[in-house]
Amino acid sequence: VQLQASGGGLVEAGGSLRLSCVVSGGTFSDYGMGWFRQAPGKEREFVAAISWSGGSLDIANSVKGRFSISRDNAKSTVFLQMRSLKPEDTAVYYCAADTTLGPLLKGENIAYWGKGTQVTVSS
Repeated sequence: VQLQASGGGLVEAGGSLRLSCVVSGGTFSDYGMGWFRQAPGKEREFVAAISWSGGSLDIANSVKGRFSISRDNAKSTVFLQMRSLKPEDTAVYYCAADTTLGPLLKGENIAYWGKGTQVTVSS
């Protein structure tokens, strides 16, 4: 299973970006999906997760109300819509996949990771 994230870039504070992560090599609807981020000098942190059907969602408190996660099973893609971006959102964002949500919510023992995409928010 391969995950390819895209959509990062440089944006001014208050702006928006939408990240995408395309999954190949497996049956997308078999997997819960998640987004994580890691800022320079900081540990990786959970951002959002979504179940295989999209029926269960979880969003980190730090981004709740500004970020949303969704998926399109027909396109094997998970999205992270980011609005009202702040400089503290600057990080490398990673998508991840697992057959259950548990590992994604814990951020541990996750089956598959994609390479990150850089998001930089200028003040």
